[in-house]
Amino acid sequence: MLDTKFIRENTERVLRVAHAKHTNPDIQGLIQCDERRRAIIQQAQDLKARRNSVSEEIARRKKAKQDASDLITEMKTVADTIKRLDDELRSVEEQMEQIALFIPNLTHESVPHGSDASQNVEIRRYDGIQPCECERGFRKDHVTLAKERGIVDFERGAKIAGSGFPLYVGKGAQLERALLNFMLEYHIAHGYTEVFVPFLVNEASMRGTGQLPKFAEDMYACQADALYLIPTAEVSITNIYRDEILHASELPKKLCGYSACFRREAGSYGKDTRGFLRLHQFNKVELVKFAKPQESYAELESLVHDAEAILKALQIPYRVVLLCDGDTGFSSAKTYDIEVWSPAEQKWLEVSSCSNFEDFQARRAQIRYRPEHGAKLEFVHTLNGSGLATPRLMVALLEHYQTESGKIHIPEPLQSYCGFNSI
Repeated sequence: MLDTKFIRENTERVLRVAHAKHTNPDIQGLIQCDERRRAIIQQAQDLKARRNSVSEEIARRKKAKQDASDLITEMKTVADTIKRLDDELRSVEEQMEQIALFIPNLTHESVPHGSDASQNVEIRRYDGIQPCECERGFRKDHVTLAKERGIVDFERGAKIAGSGFPLYVGKGAQLERALLNFMLEYHIAHGYTEVFVPFLVNEASMRGTGQLPKFAEDMYACQADALYLIPTAEVSITNIYRDEILHASELPKKLCGYSACFRREAGSYGKDTRGFLRLHQFNKVELVKFAKPQESYAELESLVHDAEAILKALQIPYRVVLLCDGDTGFSSAKTYDIEVWSPAEQKWLEVSSCSNFEDFQARRAQIRYRPEHGAKLEFVHTLNGSGLATPRLMVALLEHYQTESGKIHIPEPLQSYCGFNSI
């Protein structure tokens, strides 16, 4: 959430970024409400000052046994007016909040301008393992490989829950668990504290990280309990410190956690739906940081490197791209995507988005810190990134590590976690 004073003083910039992010919030409505809010506050303050001075005069008259009925009558009218103004103020502030919740975060000055993903900028790439023998003409896609090796049953998963809910079987389930454990232990060894969070959260949590109200249609909702299935562990982990004040000495605070992720993917039907390419339920290890504002962009760069390290360890070819403003998310100020190469699909597949939200989420969730003793409280900067999501990582792993004999070689770092070296 952006500061109202900032929006009022930088209206054109806020509108420009909002339009670049393909949104059209009612900025003018917010400014009009803010003008009315300030007028109400001033009027109420004037009346309260009048009430205080008249109260003293009433007390003086009563002490002098003088008639104060005119002033008492006036004060009843003043009290009614103050109550009416307080009620109106609450209503206006509620309107402002509803508008503000649909205003996207500003993008950082280093973010390139562009209308869509085609204008993202590649920063670097990593070649990974050398092409295996099947590159010379023998190549199966991940769906075929998963079926032939009996490690994923997409049909029975669909029978149980519907399309987009894969069923991992045997060594497939073991490999999935091995990936998660390998990633968690790697990040823990590099300074992250592991947390295991609820997969269901309340509305305040979804609002705090920016999913609600903007993306309500993409959420799986348990309406009877007013709870939502999380689209990412980012929601739960970030909200651990909602309405709290962190100590400056704690920052940067680095947390990681596994969760299942649930996404309705409303409006995306028919897009990349084969196999693992787009799911309604998938697993992911999430990295979340709480940082001092002056350090947050250095922390973003290190966050990207932490996510990249997993792919380097597994020797998976990947690239890092900086998203243009037209492809940058609603809450993000700057985002890097990490994409793995799928030989069968002949395209790059996103396995991680690493973002700095600056104080956008912290304002919504009221996560603050005191820079030093006696200093004014400030909002922290929040960052997060996938470290990593498993479905498309599994695509790349299966396709790059398949052999001409039809087996799938397991990368050495995973072998101790799953207990076998091939499938």
